[in-house]
Amino acid sequence: MNQHLAALTDNVAVTALKVSGGRFINNNYLVLNRRTGQALLVDPAWERETVDSALKAANAQLAGILLTHAHADHIDLADTLANEHGCPVWISRREAASSGFSIAALRTFDEQPWEAAGMLVRPIITPGHTPGSACYWIGNHLFTGDTLFIEGCGLCPDSDAASRMYSSIQRLKAMLPGKVQIYPGHSYVQPPGLTFERLFRYNVYLSFDNVEAFIKFRLRPGQAKSRWMAFS
Repeated sequence: MNQHLAALTDNVAVTALKVSGGRFINNNYLVLNRRTGQALLVDPAWERETVDSALKAANAQLAGILLTHAHADHIDLADTLANEHGCPVWISRREAASSGFSIAALRTFDEQPWEAAGMLVRPIITPGHTPGSACYWIGNHLFTGDTLFIEGCGLCPDSDAASRMYSSIQRLKAMLPGKVQIYPGHSYVQPPGLTFERLFRYNVYLSFDNVEAFIKFRLRPGQAKSRWMAFS
């Protein structure tokens, strides 16, 4: 790793912010570059005071917002914070097109890495929960939204979406080092930040190697009432 790339991937600190709005309980994340004092927010929603307090405690300047997908519980504060801090908001081009999400600060991407807040952001497009869901790989941390939880994966509306989710999870399995820490959009039992290799202890969806079996299990009856569901 060259010195410039090392500078972009080292010195990254993550603070998980558990927030709620009605029946929704989400994880927002403050991703701080300890070297520069700049920060990114992942999927900020609802509790404005929680976000403001985290920025203040870290003495951080907000340099950008990363959205894993366009469901309301993941975008709620994006426009407000972007306007106040004068920072960009990123979402995948595919997600913006499929959802119609559009704000003045929006920037879209395909899968090219970019630098933000002095950190290297590597997006991974992971369709399934939504057509353009994305994960963000920053340093040794992967922010997975509603693609991959510690104990499960996000809801899929139909068999086509479940097939895409299977492919997305298989792709993550193929590319991620075991020591990468996983930060999902929702937590149920285990806390965010577990290593990817530890997820295999808790997450049955990582064990499938057949798409038909995966689809049948993901779309089994009763998911709308399951406490393991993604609420978005």
